[in-house]
Amino acid sequence: MGFFRFVLFLFLAYVAFLFVRIYLGLKRAGQRPRQAPRQVRGEMVKDEVCNTYIPREEALTEVRDGVERYFCSEECRRKSKQN
Repeated sequence: MGFFRFVLFLFLAYVAFLFVRIYLGLKRAGQRPRQAPRQVRGEMVKDEVCNTYIPREEALTEVRDGVERYFCSEECRRKSKQN
């Protein structure tokens, strides 16, 4: 009788494990799917103030002394003008 109880206990534990696994899977399925990283096309340019690279189409530009300079934000553009 003791062995039968042990096997029954293992079976019930396994069934409980399966229910928990299914529940967590359904819970995850209800969450928002992860978004793929944004694909950037075109040339990347460097903001010399904060040393970040940004797509040329999104960069703020300024021509100074015949050289085109790129900025990631208005703040970086202002910092560049102060120097």
